[in-house]
Amino acid sequence: MSESLPLLRADCANCFALCCVALPFAKSNDFAVNKPAGTPCKNLQQDFRCGIHTRLRDQGFRGCTVFDCFGAGQQVSQVTFGGRDWRAHPETRGPMFDVFPVMRQLHELLFYIDQALGLPDAAPVHPGLRRLLSETQEWTRADADALAALDVAALRGRINTLLLETSELVRAKVPGRKKNHRGADLMGARLSGTNLRGANLRGAYLIAADLSRADLRTADLIGADLRDANLRGADLRGAVFLTQPQLNAAQGDQHTQLPTPLTHPTHWL
Repeated sequence: MSESLPLLRADCANCFALCCVALPFAKSNDFAVNKPAGTPCKNLQQDFRCGIHTRLRDQGFRGCTVFDCFGAGQQVSQVTFGGRDWRAHPETRGPMFDVFPVMRQLHELLFYIDQALGLPDAAPVHPGLRRLLSETQEWTRADADALAALDVAALRGRINTLLLETSELVRAKVPGRKKNHRGADLMGARLSGTNLRGANLRGAYLIAADLSRADLRTADLIGADLRDANLRGADLRGAVFLTQPQLNAAQGDQHTQLPTPLTHPTHWL
């Protein structure tokens, strides 16, 4: 990540467990119980730590191991609210919990912009991306009232236009015909060993798809649903707009090749 950007990875030690309180979850394969938004998880301790952190998957909270706030938690806790926690300062509860999802989206957008600015083939759109980077950074430093009123969808739309151009410029450098599966329903698809190099997989549904040993180099994976997708032995080097949460939701192994700075999830065997 660029040094000028805020930390775009979760720093739980400097967050007031916002993902454990602000967000709702429903009883499912990902969560063992129902929890409404604004209510602390039953596993949350007084020191804002998770009481079952090392056993989340075993205890039915797989969704917690998939989620990543892109560093929004510490930004809201330490910057927006100046280190005032919602327990000691109950008046911050509502505003803090409302702002957290907004900040999470802003940090995710910063992640995408930062990645695009690191791609030399996308140089023609770098000036526009730098302007949007600066604007988005300014929003991350705004106060709670301004953030609550922000039209994130409109900002995301403007950024996405340039991210799409980035994808087209980068993938155009890949030789040969590229597959276009944008928004495609590929749930459970058998794609083992498939050549998907430079493919457009934006928003594709790849839930439980078999992508083992697939060539996904320079494929655009922004918004692709990779829950339980088999990435064992797959080559994802240079994959465009791939995120850590997407990898956390998938299955892989030590032979899965990843782009920098993403890492192999701890649950991969």
